[in-house]
Amino acid sequence: MSEEILVRHCSPTLANIKTGNLVNCRIDSVYRLKKDIISLNSVLNAKGVSIRVLYCSSKRALIYVYRPEKLNADMQNGKNKKFLNSIGYRGTTNDELINELSARVYSCGGFPHEIGLFLGYPIDDVISFIENKGKNFKCCGCWKVYHNEDNAKKTFEKYKKCTNVYCKKYLQGSSLKRLTV
Repeated sequence: MSEEILVRHCSPTLANIKTGNLVNCRIDSVYRLKKDIISLNSVLNAKGVSIRVLYCSSKRALIYVYRPEKLNADMQNGKNKKFLNSIGYRGTTNDELINELSARVYSCGGFPHEIGLFLGYPIDDVISFIENKGKNFKCCGCWKVYHNEDNAKKTFEKYKKCTNVYCKKYLQGSSLKRLTV
């Protein structure tokens, strides 16, 4: 789990313009992955970013990089909270909710649809994605958009620009700590 991978896949979260990002990465050792995450968290936690493993096998890991304050605000939103409760989530804290999400990732062997809420996607698009079984969307970028297409396109462009700038700065020598707002 390298800093470069985090910059390439999580720049909008590092820049504090997105709740969270996922990184699906190949691993050589679960022990090494845990060590890397402890080390990265020691740098990023002070900047308001946390890293958790959502899923891990002997060869791959699904890593969740997120802003706890943003996630908490998202999860306290009435519509998000009501939806998660309606599909069986019982947790009230970030840790409890992430643990439930992780258990669902393990049980379904993929991405449960509500994962979008943990990434900061609009609840109306998450619900419409489920109702439409992933079809009939207006446009597709970081997520499939069913509502507010113009806003979503602006958001996608902002995330893309952020990632390009962060990757360039990282390659020019800026540290992960310095890039994290």
